[in-house]
Amino acid sequence: MTTTTDAESTQRLRNKVALITGGARGMGETHARAMVSAGASVLIADVLDAEGADVADSLGDRASYTHLDVTNRGEWSRAIARVVDEFGHLDVLVNNAGANFPDGLDEWSPEGFQASLAMNVEGAQRLSVRAREALATSTMPGGASVVNVISMMTYRATTIVPGYSSSKAALLALTRNLALHWVNDGIRVNAVAPGLIDTPMTAPMKPFQEMLDGELAKQIMRRMGTPEEVAAAVLFLSSEASSFTTGTAFAIDGGYLAL
Repeated sequence: MTTTTDAESTQRLRNKVALITGGARGMGETHARAMVSAGASVLIADVLDAEGADVADSLGDRASYTHLDVTNRGEWSRAIARVVDEFGHLDVLVNNAGANFPDGLDEWSPEGFQASLAMNVEGAQRLSVRAREALATSTMPGGASVVNVISMMTYRATTIVPGYSSSKAALLALTRNLALHWVNDGIRVNAVAPGLIDTPMTAPMKPFQEMLDGELAKQIMRRMGTPEEVAAAVLFLSSEASSFTTGTAFAIDGGYLAL
């Protein structure tokens, strides 16, 4: 029986190239740091130019930054061209960029609902399609990998951000459809479904202990998860360790779906 050494494990993406959307902060930044630690070169794509550039600079020569608004169709092809021009190829795409609008657009309005779909599912679909040709040339054992970031709201109804919930459910369906459509191209497509994770997106909940306790009561572990715990699943799905895994969603939810 063969075993994997610690060195092999920490370098599971050595010489691989990843494009991560929404990589300037929160979970996306953690994904970028984890990928570089695992040996990959990473292009961080975001609309937060100063923050994204700072993250890339802190990661050294194997990280770079580019501006990408996933709702701007003129920028999708440019992002793919940038990562190939800079690093030579593309092995992994992490569709992490996403947002809800609880204090902005009303997601029950046509405009708010459409904005959520454009941000959370259309951008991921369009960018993935643009990346298909580059991903199909990957020589990574087990094939190239697309990892979509969904949410527990994929499985749960909400009256606060219905557009976000609907778009993440659509992104899960897209994950399964692309996995089937691209299997002969050597591209695997999976998703991670984080539960309540301690990020800037969930920070406004913390001062309201009763609200936070109510959310924690819906899962087994009764705590918030960390971005690093989500990044571990993203690394697994991005590497050849998951070579027999496609079309699925991994829940990192503290046992939310078990209750």
